[in-house]
Amino acid sequence: MEAEIRAELESSGFSIGGAGPEDAAQILSTLLTYCINYKMSPADLVSNWEVYYLNRQLDGLKLQRSYLDGFQSHLQNEVKERIIEEEADLHIYSSNDVDMLLNNSHADEAAFLETPGSKQEKTPGEPFNSELTLTSDRPSSSRVAKTNGDRITPFATRVNKFTQQYVLNADNAASMPSTHEAETTDDEVIKRIQPSQRCSLQVQRSQPEPGCRFMYDRMEDRFNYLEDRLRKSATLFSASGFCGEPADATLASEEKMFAVGMVTCDGEGRLNEKSILLQGSVEHSRGQRVRLDLKDLDHFSLFPGQVVGIEGHNPSGHCFVASKLIDSIPVSVDAQLPSAKKQAVDNGNHHQNSDAGTLPRALSSVIAAGPYTTTDNLLFEPLQELLSYACRKQPQLLILMGPFIDSDHPDIKKGTVDQTFHDIFHFEILRKIQDFTQYLGNTVRVILIPSVRDAHHDFVFPQPAFDLNLPEDITHQISCLANPSLFSCNQIHFGCCTVDILKQLSGEEISRKPPVGKPGDRIGRLATHILKQQSYYPLYPPAAGVPLDFSLAKEALEISSAPDVLLLTSDLAPFVKVLSLGEGSDVQKQFICMNPGRLAKGIGGGTFVELYYNEDTDRTKASIIRI
Repeated sequence: MEAEIRAELESSGFSIGGAGPEDAAQILSTLLTYCINYKMSPADLVSNWEVYYLNRQLDGLKLQRSYLDGFQSHLQNEVKERIIEEEADLHIYSSNDVDMLLNNSHADEAAFLETPGSKQEKTPGEPFNSELTLTSDRPSSSRVAKTNGDRITPFATRVNKFTQQYVLNADNAASMPSTHEAETTDDEVIKRIQPSQRCSLQVQRSQPEPGCRFMYDRMEDRFNYLEDRLRKSATLFSASGFCGEPADATLASEEKMFAVGMVTCDGEGRLNEKSILLQGSVEHSRGQRVRLDLKDLDHFSLFPGQVVGIEGHNPSGHCFVASKLIDSIPVSVDAQLPSAKKQAVDNGNHHQNSDAGTLPRALSSVIAAGPYTTTDNLLFEPLQELLSYACRKQPQLLILMGPFIDSDHPDIKKGTVDQTFHDIFHFEILRKIQDFTQYLGNTVRVILIPSVRDAHHDFVFPQPAFDLNLPEDITHQISCLANPSLFSCNQIHFGCCTVDILKQLSGEEISRKPPVGKPGDRIGRLATHILKQQSYYPLYPPAAGVPLDFSLAKEALEISSAPDVLLLTSDLAPFVKVLSLGEGSDVQKQFICMNPGRLAKGIGGGTFVELYYNEDTDRTKASIIRI
């Protein structure tokens, strides 16, 4: 098993560090112990190590002895979560429960059995969130979560409401167009202060349309989608002028040639250096595949479905020996979207369109991704806290990404709720958002983007927008967009996708780093792949559980021009990064990529992002905030 563990690590691009062979043997022995104690195969162990490595953002690809203790804690948490899932009524006591019992040792026993829905208690010194007036005609939250009425919610017992975990460009915070500071007094909560000017909103792409037909894609649709990607990419490589005309890589030739194709694996397993094939288009190579030899490349980063340009030769006709690899599809000259495809959503305020070109490229926004409630109830406390925070900060734009009604929630899975999913969405989520928009007035916008994990919405990707029957007075404030979507606010372009493409790419990508240089940023590299491939979902075949419909994917997944802000929700650790397309002096564009994390994690609060975009990335401030 030690040999299998070492082989799995090496196939994933990792190696075992240490001062000598004895250290490496001891690390392997410890890993073998983990496999036995936690009943894992070597492949499962390495998969868990990769998740731990990405979440901790460790440097280098060597598994050091100093990492083992933290990795063991990660494995213990995984086992504990698995036990909790298997045992429906099992409650794991934590330090929060102990502190609460000690602090309330003389209280009546029934007080411990109250839920936040029936007894709202606030920490001393905390202002009560009175700015949101909830409507009284909706069903009681305690009735929705009646199966959890005998459980205390640790989320409600936290002391620190909002904690900044990371700030991008913290030195430039003074120049940001913030309307409020993080700390507010009771008077400021009650006092209505008008936020900054209403932002413009234009939708460049929000496809497919609500009510579209899906689950009817054919093999022909899959073939046409892949062939169109290859043919378009070959045209762009040829038009760039830096490469020759694409040739057939399957033909034997001693002369150097340039080929364009898609990376595939020669079997059902995971991609590795010995199993890489290049599949060409029907036009250039009749759709045939040829094995790739990458021994002459000092660095590369590949995954199945990636379209690349490769320079090399094929002396035998059976193996293409690569000497140069280009993993970025060139951008066409007319990459900008025609104005006819832009859809203004001001609904009657036509003067906003004329002002859009004169408004400064500055925007205050709050961005969050679901789930919006903890796993022990359906009270949606994290969502309420987020909206309360937004009421105090008064951003111009609030972006909420799914899942809203999470299909992975224990109560949804077990079917113990006594309401339909649509009723829960309308009563527990949409009405809270309506109260928020009515409180702040016409100057705030809210954008809702669904997820394939939404139990009350179409299970397909690309995914149509929510079809909501909203009152006429707030339709210009709440906008529903498709997943993925591309839109602009104050001339700042946003691209958004709620499928966890980062985590899926991290499990399929293989890479080789140059022998010298700084340690690579793997998360940044994975995010850059999205724009380099000009597709929100460049992975093929799609990961298990992704309902990719190829009959809808052709235009909906295309990224014709790089956005200023790329929003990619993921279960990986939240981050905000300034990334660039190109290397060295060939930098084409800088953009901000962020994963706001999940607003609720387990039985506790999660994270969201507060973004102040100001002209360019150098003067933009973004904060990751934990609740």
